[in-house]
Amino acid sequence: MAFSLIWLPDVLKEAGLKVSLVSGWETRGLGNVGNIFGVICHHTRVRNPGRLNMPTLNSLRNGRKAEPGLAALPGPLAQLGLGRDGTYYIIAAGRAAHAGKGSFRGVSGNLRFIGIEAENEGTASDPWPQIQLEAYQRGVAAILKHLGKDSSFCCGHKEYAPGRKDDPSFNMEEFRGVVAAIMNGATPAPPPIPAIEPAATAGRPPRPTLRRPMKSELVKQVQSKVGVAADGTFGPGTEAAVRNFQRGHGLVPDGIVGPKTWIAIDAA
Repeated sequence: MAFSLIWLPDVLKEAGLKVSLVSGWETRGLGNVGNIFGVICHHTRVRNPGRLNMPTLNSLRNGRKAEPGLAALPGPLAQLGLGRDGTYYIIAAGRAAHAGKGSFRGVSGNLRFIGIEAENEGTASDPWPQIQLEAYQRGVAAILKHLGKDSSFCCGHKEYAPGRKDDPSFNMEEFRGVVAAIMNGATPAPPPIPAIEPAATAGRPPRPTLRRPMKSELVKQVQSKVGVAADGTFGPGTEAAVRNFQRGHGLVPDGIVGPKTWIAIDAA
């Protein structure tokens, strides 16, 4: 049975954000959540010299193995992963092990908070991509609006567990200020990715926007163009290949086949 945060993808999509569903997300969780109090912002802190989009996704889904000084921690480690290109990966609709010991405004525990892990080392040598930071702000604003909360119900892990955590690396007061501006309409929303091509060409009907985990004959066409097995299932391998194709054609590498990517595929 699906857990209660099943609304996350629709809320983020309605805010014009890129969303990728991680297989099994609906029923993934360490039990269900309770009455959600707010959102905790994190960064992954994992060294990522190649600036890959979301290399920590598997560990966020499956958990952390035991290491010297660190006990094993079962997954999921967050409900949401935020890639460097601004894509939200929906990992779990249930409770995630992201908060640990601490509290914010007198409230504690994974039952009461949604956790977002953004792919960033948290160092001066890894500045936040603007597209990722804007997606972070807009995603938090969308979630809080759905919950009927204001921007003060968002905190950084460093505020929830001061002295134990120092993430995320950006200023949380400034972050909450931008979230508030988005929520009150002072900052306009970006146009959403169209669900379908704006017009038919070459005698065929408009094609839909494709993303994980869709299955169709059109997915096979995309797969044949980006160099993966044409099985018709838009899985993680296809998404990675689409990203590489988009990078090579000067497009935002979000792994989503929308109108601009369809044009590039037609020309390839």
